[in-house]
Amino acid sequence: MTQHAASEKRATLVLASTSPRRQQLIGLLGLPVEIMPSHADEDTPEGWSPSRIVEELSRRKAAAVLERASRTPGAIVVGSDTIVVLNGDVLGKPKDRADAIAMLTRLAGCAHEVFTGLCCIDAASGRTVVSHSVTRVFMRALTGEQIARYVDSGEPMDKAGAYGIQEIGAMLVDRIEGDFFTVVGLPVSMLASQLGEFGLQLP
Repeated sequence: MTQHAASEKRATLVLASTSPRRQQLIGLLGLPVEIMPSHADEDTPEGWSPSRIVEELSRRKAAAVLERASRTPGAIVVGSDTIVVLNGDVLGKPKDRADAIAMLTRLAGCAHEVFTGLCCIDAASGRTVVSHSVTRVFMRALTGEQIARYVDSGEPMDKAGAYGIQEIGAMLVDRIEGDFFTVVGLPVSMLASQLGEFGLQLP
């Protein structure tokens, strides 16, 4: 495909997620977007590395909507998954208030890693590109009262590691090393690179 032909390629991105954060970020690419919740199984075996977990789950989420997405002309399915890793322990979404408090108590005053996997599948050909990104996050020291107040805001309950860096949780973070959007849950630069492999030329 020539560069001119690639620039003329048209596609609709099908986001296999109902996350408002991911929906907002994928909109930055300026392409048509459809939202399709995946409801994919997110269980993984013990002993998998964080990179394997997020890559497999992002692939699984994208694959779960592939049949539905194939009805959309030019569909490229995008799946993404994010986990927080502290000293080798994987922290997903908290089960309840007590679990959220326990997670944040462990994270407070420490550095941890956020892994986000990203998978793009061309619905017509089945061609798949998958990769992941890692960002190191340094969280402030927090009192039990501060943690409880944040948890009671309700924000942590649907987020890996029980915090959202782009919302109230920004006040918990001292600094990061890496890509901010990896922590939010959709590394936009990586997504643009993956889409380029399908002939989509983005800024």
